[in-house]
Amino acid sequence: MGKRVGKRSVALDAPPVIIASACTVGGKEGEGPLKDSFDTISDDSYFGEKTWEKAESRMIKNTVASVLAKAALSPGDIELAFAGDLVNQCTVSSFGLRESGIPYFGVYGACSTMAETLALASMAVSSGFASNAMAVTSSHFSTAERQYRMPLEYGGQRPPTSQWTVTGCGALIISSGGAGPRVTGITPGVITDAGITDANNMGAAMAPAAHDTLTAHFEDFGRTPSYYDLIVTGDLGFTGADILRDLCRRDGVELGSGYTDCGMLIFDREKQDVHSGGSGCGCSASVLSGYILNGMRSGRWKRVLFAATGALLSPTTTMQGESVPSIACAVSIEV
Repeated sequence: MGKRVGKRSVALDAPPVIIASACTVGGKEGEGPLKDSFDTISDDSYFGEKTWEKAESRMIKNTVASVLAKAALSPGDIELAFAGDLVNQCTVSSFGLRESGIPYFGVYGACSTMAETLALASMAVSSGFASNAMAVTSSHFSTAERQYRMPLEYGGQRPPTSQWTVTGCGALIISSGGAGPRVTGITPGVITDAGITDANNMGAAMAPAAHDTLTAHFEDFGRTPSYYDLIVTGDLGFTGADILRDLCRRDGVELGSGYTDCGMLIFDREKQDVHSGGSGCGCSASVLSGYILNGMRSGRWKRVLFAATGALLSPTTTMQGESVPSIACAVSIEV
């Protein structure tokens, strides 16, 4: 079960265990600094399919099969699946899981989706509604870019604040028992709007949401950033991470050297021409499922605060001149 802590957080009295994780990425991601932490790297951006959307669904299928094999479980052992992506109506998630027979909840939180699916799956297991639940999140450069910005063939100039949408998928199995890092606390986000209207400056739009959720988390649990070995947002990129640090300093809070961002980690900024870093909900999903959880299992970190951030825009709202509201959800993971 869980209990309310402070104004909006939840402490899980029976912390569920992340018993297995798996991640799949594309070729560009496989050339980056975290290449050794990914389970599968595909040089074929179509993943053997004929369309980008089918490619992303195939990536989900492959990653789910991988995480089930790691946990020595079958689809029938999973009682709930929480999954999401960036494509309209979360179709690549539903198509990717439609043959699995697993009870399914579609989740949309833009780039915060990995934290949201993990939070929901953890609360379901901790509350006794499931013994095994799955959290799955993906994005694909080609499906996202042509939906949110310009057709790929257009070849528009990208400004320095823009980020590179990651082709990647992460899948976690959360269980009521077993060995592995445990989810101990959750701080849901509230929708925050800084008035940013530039769809190529997601870091600036999302940083206030990250600041709001981190502030609430520290206040609710009575903690400081030093409680955690690692605080990782995703995906603010370099621009958004700098803004977040400034917002915290304004409050007299230093995030310190233990803070980083998934969008800053996944690519080599200088060598891979990604401008402000990585983005897309597959970015934080693949970094968490590989690099972060592997580091926790090896003993590198014992306490991690994972705070994924999402920009809640659509092409329609952008064309209507709307600003970009954002959200961030924080999940405390401890060994």
